[in-house]
Amino acid sequence: MLDILAEQGKTKYWVYKQLNMSYQNFNRMVNNETKSIRYENIETLCLLLNCTPNDLFEFDFELPALSKAKKSK
Repeated sequence: MLDILAEQGKTKYWVYKQLNMSYQNFNRMVNNETKSIRYENIETLCLLLNCTPNDLFEFDFELPALSKAKKSK
């Protein structure tokens, strides 16, 4: 998301104000410290930044929680 913001000349503060969420939750989301993001927030981010969810997220094919669960069986 930070790359998209830089390309568009927008700041994290601008996005934070547009999303109308608490700064604590916004900061967790931006710093990848949350386990979930509401669909409404993803949709709003995409509309604000004129992008798709694929532009915002990277998929990690190695899921630590699943790897641990498979080893314990």
